[in-house]
Amino acid sequence: MNRKMVVGAVLVALAVVMTAGTLVASNMGFKLNYSLDQPGGIAKTGNNTLALPDNRQTGLNTAKNLMDDIGFASVTNVQRFLAASDTYLAYTGRAPNPSANNFSLTAGEAYVVKMKTSVNYIVVGSDDPALSYTFSQPGGVSKTGNNFYAFNYHQTAATAKQLMDDIGFASVTNVQRFLRASDTYLAYTGRAPNPSANNFTLTPGEGYVIKMKTTAVYTPSHY
Repeated sequence: MNRKMVVGAVLVALAVVMTAGTLVASNMGFKLNYSLDQPGGIAKTGNNTLALPDNRQTGLNTAKNLMDDIGFASVTNVQRFLAASDTYLAYTGRAPNPSANNFSLTAGEAYVVKMKTSVNYIVVGSDDPALSYTFSQPGGVSKTGNNFYAFNYHQTAATAKQLMDDIGFASVTNVQRFLRASDTYLAYTGRAPNPSANNFTLTPGEGYVIKMKTTAVYTPSHY
């Protein structure tokens, strides 16, 4: 096979089709056009959850890198969930100390991005099907059992119920989705009196809170 044919084959393997809010991925990687919304529109206060892939694009290693990649002027801050205190650490990149709280990005960890102006952010990368994540129970690494999970893009779980089942239903208290319009979380428990209530669809690009009863090491089921 000549060089031109090899390059063509690689481009076909990596091919993706993007439409607003839609992911169409190959088995090697993907691109996602993900909406990050400003205050007063879809997002009440400008807070948006963001799930980055396990293997991020080159140079996307810190909160500063992420703000710059989205568009620094459009972002108020990037927030990391601190499980030990059940609080968020915010990086602003601005005076009086622009380097304060410039945390490293971690595979499997979701983030809150607070926007000034709306941006359609192109997420690029791939998942690592061999990578596992530890979801911690209350009283240890996690104060209340909340863990902020970056939903995998090639994950077979498509609903909150399927995600709970994939982690291990008995180990999970609930799965929570952030509602930008109200700045609140919607919880699915899968339990009585209405086990089907709030069984929301999982969306590529969104982060979810997984509240645990017992600690579990989770390797997502992939397609």
